[in-house]
Amino acid sequence: MSGLADRPPDAVVGRPAVHESAALHVTGAAMYTDDLAARAHGVLTAWPVSSTSAHALVTLDVEPAYGVRGVLRVLTADDVPGINDAGVKHDEPLFPSEAMFHGHALAWVLGETPDAARRGAAAVRVAYEQLPSIVTVREAIDAGSFQGVSPTIERGDVEAALAGSAHVFAGEIEIGGQEHFSLETHAAFAVREPDGRYLIECSTQHPSETQEIVAHVLGIPSSEVAVECLRMGGGFGGKEMQPHGFAAIAALGAKLTGRPVRLRLNRTQDITMTGKRHPFLLEWRAGFDAEGLLQALDATLTSDGGWSLDLSEPVLGRALAHVDNAYRIPDVRAHGRVAKTNKPSNTAFRGFGGPQGVFVIEEVLGRAAPVLGIPPHELRARNFYRPGDTTHYGQPVKDAERLPAIWGRLRAECAFDERLAEVARFNAAHADRKRGLAMTPVKFGISFTFTSFNQAGALVIVYKDGSVLITHGGTEMGQGLHTKMMQVAATALGVPLEAVRLAPTRTDKVPNTSATAASSSADLNGGAVKAACEEIRGRLAAVAGRLLGVDERDVRFSGGFATGLDAAGPRLAFAEVVGAAYLQRVQLFAAGYYRTEGLHWDAARNQGSPFKYFAYGCAVAEVEVDGFTGSHRLRRVDIVHDVGDSLSPLLDIGQIEGGYVQGVGWLTMEELRWDDGDGPTRGRLQTPSASTYKLPSFSELPDGFHVHLFEDAREDGAVYGSKAVGEPPLLLAFSAREAIRQAVGAFGPDGHSVELGSPATPEAVFWAIEAARAAGAGEADAADRGAVATAVPAPAGQPASPLPVAE
Repeated sequence: MSGLADRPPDAVVGRPAVHESAALHVTGAAMYTDDLAARAHGVLTAWPVSSTSAHALVTLDVEPAYGVRGVLRVLTADDVPGINDAGVKHDEPLFPSEAMFHGHALAWVLGETPDAARRGAAAVRVAYEQLPSIVTVREAIDAGSFQGVSPTIERGDVEAALAGSAHVFAGEIEIGGQEHFSLETHAAFAVREPDGRYLIECSTQHPSETQEIVAHVLGIPSSEVAVECLRMGGGFGGKEMQPHGFAAIAALGAKLTGRPVRLRLNRTQDITMTGKRHPFLLEWRAGFDAEGLLQALDATLTSDGGWSLDLSEPVLGRALAHVDNAYRIPDVRAHGRVAKTNKPSNTAFRGFGGPQGVFVIEEVLGRAAPVLGIPPHELRARNFYRPGDTTHYGQPVKDAERLPAIWGRLRAECAFDERLAEVARFNAAHADRKRGLAMTPVKFGISFTFTSFNQAGALVIVYKDGSVLITHGGTEMGQGLHTKMMQVAATALGVPLEAVRLAPTRTDKVPNTSATAASSSADLNGGAVKAACEEIRGRLAAVAGRLLGVDERDVRFSGGFATGLDAAGPRLAFAEVVGAAYLQRVQLFAAGYYRTEGLHWDAARNQGSPFKYFAYGCAVAEVEVDGFTGSHRLRRVDIVHDVGDSLSPLLDIGQIEGGYVQGVGWLTMEELRWDDGDGPTRGRLQTPSASTYKLPSFSELPDGFHVHLFEDAREDGAVYGSKAVGEPPLLLAFSAREAIRQAVGAFGPDGHSVELGSPATPEAVFWAIEAARAAGAGEADAADRGAVATAVPAPAGQPASPLPVAE
């Protein structure tokens, strides 16, 4: 048993709790970064001078901008006192001399008003010396345009296993990216303090790294910069790396003018200037034995990194580590590479490469099942990891028995088998509408794959009146992290939730923080908050013991009172104990620290145990597809998900619902389109707004949405036995994609393997339906001629269409 996972009988964690800012959100009273700027006086606005070329050497003439009324300063590379770079890889010049994508910020204009700054930016003259541009992944491959490392995770002899497999399949697919579309766009607000230090209010998931980048751009120590994040209106990974440059621009403006500077991108700027989820080109070969058990997987994953590395290397690494999803594959070779293109630098997005990796094996199983003659849900379950198995990178699959338990419970509770029969009856009765029912699992590794990031700190203060203030290194972007940390503190101190207040994340309160990312923030910061609270509680127990006349080891804090072992005996209010402790000169504050133990990774061999544990879940989705338009309706979704012993069930269920819908958006409707022609707008994003980029809305929600948490799922070694919830549920949305595949397949003959584009937009679904109908017509023609169709295997490493099978 782990003390970290143990809960007292009356724990505040585990209770449904309302988000700590819910009332502020729904009344419009919640303050965000740009709201703080709007309340200040003498604030200047920064506006970008954006490139209209995808790739060119540029020369700026900024003098015309100074002729615009209200323009105070134009920031260029000559103004940078430190390092002209906004990235941790030193490949992202803050003020570039070479435009690397359409929309690249070349300079920034400071104006007395947003309109003055905008008009000043429009007045700057830019001369372009055009250079060849690369817009697509395939163009990058043809040109040999790659960046960063190209890792391979390998186990066994893949070629021998494929040669010995009864069935060998091959294929390739390009999967699209995804725009974060946070309700709050990127924003920063910089103020020069009277003592010369800089205070940066920033919508950032990684305040400490924002602090470091601002400091090195200004050429000063990090101790002279404080970064605070009050809250974010959404992040999803898009604010992990990319806020740094915006904060640096605001800080540089504050330094040069002595006035506060605000920077907030409008929606079009936010979409065109910032990175997305990485698009991937996936190429694969897979082998099965005669019983449908996976024998081998050979996959090459090429991501579109955009113009700079950003987080493309670790995103690719996690993708390679998740090509197995929940399935045992004896022999694996997963190779990855990052393409360099003239587009915004792609970055973190919920799942951080995991969804793109899982896509590989779910595509393999979805396309192979009809050819093998095995129902897809049976093929998946047949290949689940078993206790004692290890992944292709050498980590034991902890709690592997949970997956079939979750799968079995969900299958029974949602009446999967009965509904499968209903779907078959519906499809038989309808020629132009078909339904599909699919069930998919997820196994998602939890921890930062960069081991050093798996640490956190917290500061807990108890005031003389018994009230509690906590600060920790995590940031709040709507996910409820702050609420969970308040519940952790209330549980550890034995006080009501109402006694705990939370202060905004700030680098001069809790330093050297890790990003709020990797679904690890509750684990890391919760461990730190709990450690600090337990240190204070231990000191208070000694005071209470003397007052109660009991041994300090027998003191219990619960519900705002201190008692001995006999809860019905004498008791003291928590505030009384705190007041007495102050008079006895007992320290009433503590800094907590936590680091995740048991992680190791051999980067040279790409082997080890990079994850603390795995989060499991299963989903069933039912869809109905229109054969005339390719549109679909999500009729019902059922989910059972493992969050350990939940810290806050209401928040966790909300995260599961939101993650699933966001995943459905990525897989079925959110399509980024770029101009890849040879005209003057080559490289321009053609979907720069909500009018051209389709997001999930209430109308896309399933008619029935049933989410349940898996019980008795305590995770030893994690704070109060909980598990991460941020990213894993997004991958449950593969159930919707696979249900669409099943429905499309119903338009064709038995055994037809459906090739479905991603995202599976109505257009992509329509053409898949047409292919299925054509396969049915071809089969009928062959039957009329008395012919027998024979599938032929593809040559090694070659994509195939239709999907080949070797017997």
